[in-house]
Amino acid sequence: MSDKKMGRPTTNPRPNKLSVRISDEDKQILENYCEKENVNRTEAISRGIKGLRSK
Repeated sequence: MSDKKMGRPTTNPRPNKLSVRISDEDKQILENYCEKENVNRTEAISRGIKGLRSK
């Protein structure tokens, strides 16, 4: 048997996959935010979800 491959080590594993449909407007807002903040979509969405915690 071959050794199990390991991915890049992380302190914040993300084992859950989520698929959603969004409008063109929402996609543009997300892309603009990502460009402005220099983050990827996963990080931008994570920030948005964490913002819901205080509500």
